[in-house]
Amino acid sequence: MDGATLQAKLYGGYAKAAKRIGLPFAQYRPQAALQPALSSANGVQTLLASFNAEDMGYRHPRGYARVGWYCVADGGQLQAGDYLSGNGYTYFIAAMEPLLPILAVRCNRVLSVFRPQQQAGVGAVGYGGMTAGNEMPRLTQFPASILLGTKGEHSLVDLPGDVRSPWWAILLPNLPGGVTLRSGDLMQDDLGRRFVVSSAEQSALGWRVGAMEAET
Repeated sequence: MDGATLQAKLYGGYAKAAKRIGLPFAQYRPQAALQPALSSANGVQTLLASFNAEDMGYRHPRGYARVGWYCVADGGQLQAGDYLSGNGYTYFIAAMEPLLPILAVRCNRVLSVFRPQQQAGVGAVGYGGMTAGNEMPRLTQFPASILLGTKGEHSLVDLPGDVRSPWWAILLPNLPGGVTLRSGDLMQDDLGRRFVVSSAEQSALGWRVGAMEAET
């Protein structure tokens, strides 16, 4: 038996298991970065799927600050970057490596991304800082994982009542159209919080971003 045949049997086994234990999820495959990921235009089908806390024996719940899940579904119908949404949860497929479990990330917020534009001109020009008017949309309403990071920054004023500005760890799938993220990009979630990207790393699993919450 060769690897391709074994892979097909593995995904076929997942499909049979999903028919027994899975729940229906709407499957989305984003086509454009400036179109909401879960829009009807990106809808593919309804797919039966089950998710476990990286434990195929279903013996353990997912603990705090862990976002990785194994997806039990017909892998022949999925691609990395797909979203599965339903039953109160949304996941994106992060990796489908040969002969390994399908890795998914549970999303808890919806993000849009903007890129501030440099102001052109010399001499006496108007205000050149970041404003809503000079932000270029890069990504529109993509579900993401946003969890607290491991550090915070002291305020430059450093008054006695000041608290550290929180840092956040943000995960997104690889984005359609080859859209990239970089330091200085602005993010806004569905709660209205704004974040400034400090670091952005792209890998086969998607984007891992370190960002500081903007207070103003």
